[in-house]
Amino acid sequence: MRILILTNYDLGLYKFRRELLEKLIIDEHEVFVCVPDGEYVERIKALGCQYVPCDLLDRHGTNPLKELQLLSYYQKLLRDIRPDIVLTYTIKPNAYGGIVCARAGVPNIATITGLHGAVEEHGLMQVITLSLYRAGVRNAQRVFFQNKKNLTFMQKHNIALHNYALVQGSGVNLRTNCFEPYPQEKERIIFLIIGRIVRIKGTEEILYAAEIVAREHLNVVFRFVGEYEEFDLQSRMEQAVIGGNVEYLGVQDNVHSLIKNSHATIHASYREGMSNALLESAAAGRPVLASNIPGCRETFDEGVSGIGFEPKNVDDLVRAIKEFIALPHEQKAAMGRAGREKMEREFDRQIVIDAYMREIHIVKENKYGTL
Repeated sequence: MRILILTNYDLGLYKFRRELLEKLIIDEHEVFVCVPDGEYVERIKALGCQYVPCDLLDRHGTNPLKELQLLSYYQKLLRDIRPDIVLTYTIKPNAYGGIVCARAGVPNIATITGLHGAVEEHGLMQVITLSLYRAGVRNAQRVFFQNKKNLTFMQKHNIALHNYALVQGSGVNLRTNCFEPYPQEKERIIFLIIGRIVRIKGTEEILYAAEIVAREHLNVVFRFVGEYEEFDLQSRMEQAVIGGNVEYLGVQDNVHSLIKNSHATIHASYREGMSNALLESAAAGRPVLASNIPGCRETFDEGVSGIGFEPKNVDDLVRAIKEFIALPHEQKAAMGRAGREKMEREFDRQIVIDAYMREIHIVKENKYGTL
């Protein structure tokens, strides 16, 4: 079949859905990927996918003219490509892609990877965004949610009342994110922070916490990995680096090696669909310290494979960090092993791939019959 994928970020598609793309290619489907150009596009093409440029998609833009142009562009794509099914990820592809699929009578599968601020915060943008979502997923064959809170919120607003399913985020590849023996080093503790440098990821709280913890623990390092999306945080980060217990490594292609050389991962996000950083860290056998929010709390068992704390609360974050530091080395390692076991039981990426393939198989049978 011809399968069209609409999404807003090439990195996310490649890193968290590469195995699904590979499966579609192996099964001899013709896969078209429409995403803004980026450094991972060539890798997506190397898998066997056909790339369709999408310069009109601005992830953070709200210009009405550009939004209408994007809607029109998606409509043209459906006419030109004539896909048998469309897979959409993130807000604008879900909304606009779903609308044009409904008009053209093309089956689509939407994935809600998390709730944007415009969705959760009351105001005109919430009304507009929810209306677009309602129109976009009304006729979807399936709407996949990554945590129960997102599902409950959307259904409260009369979205995806009957055609929904819950998956465990994007899952985690247990082979590429293999288990790593816990670091033998006991004299220095390295906390890894993986994610975009933005406030909603708790960057400021972690920097404040690092400053507080350093007053009592000179042997603790906070290592940040990710790109700046709010550049006013850059000077704050640079000051923290000068302080000596914070390191900023920028964007890294091989995050697994950094997880391997750390003692735990901290994720202080305000909202998530399902945190891939936590899934990958736990799969590698590292304890996680994470916000007690949907999309994070599902990835660990309190006191067994991780420690939770309240989001936007520096004091509680400091409490969690100190609690972890005080654990015996052997208990830290045991938490890491427990995290790996949880990933094997609940978050194997193959489970998520199978859910998508079942939906695609239904479309194939409906269109071509049993072959």
